[in-house]
Amino acid sequence: MNIIVRNETETDFRKVEDITRKAFWNLYFPGCNEHYLVHIMRNHKDFIKELALVVTINEKVVGNIMYMKSYVKNEKDEILETITFGPVSVHPSYQKQGIGSTLIKKSIEKAIENKYKAIIIYGYPHNYCKHGFKSSKDFNICNKEGKYPFSLLVLELEKGVFKDHSWKYYDSDAYIMDEKKVEEFDKLFTNKEKSYKYSHEEFSIACRAYLE
Repeated sequence: MNIIVRNETETDFRKVEDITRKAFWNLYFPGCNEHYLVHIMRNHKDFIKELALVVTINEKVVGNIMYMKSYVKNEKDEILETITFGPVSVHPSYQKQGIGSTLIKKSIEKAIENKYKAIIIYGYPHNYCKHGFKSSKDFNICNKEGKYPFSLLVLELEKGVFKDHSWKYYDSDAYIMDEKKVEEFDKLFTNKEKSYKYSHEEFSIACRAYLE
């Protein structure tokens, strides 16, 4: 099996959107919006093209990862640029084979090569702590509302970069999506049935959980 991680090209765009849709459909709520997010990210000012990666197996695209610029601001209103990834997608037929981890590890290596200082994401800790991510509270980084979400995770690429300050995290406005546009975009794909799962409640709870 020939596994390759490379930069995304224009010919990959629709394949990546389709894989993303299949990977996230009914995962966190009925349907999904991640495939539309992937679609609009590429033309956004915060998009980081060199960190848009796909993984291929025997020349077939089976997964991808994408990054956006983000930043933190400290108590002195000083800004430190950071980066944020998401979504990370793996075709359902290739999940639980380490492909997502391969994409994350390779993208971290590239981020270090490009001198980025830190990666900040929203994600379930169980999935990302194995890659070195820690709670944002460990670095005195809260969200815009001054809270410490359970799901806000940080990976320092430059050790000590957040030291001696408190910070607020600001991600790209690309993640704020128009649901009507999501629905219209979804019509371009094969129809899939939306359904509810009890795991959606777990996701909802995790999204509303904060650390004291």
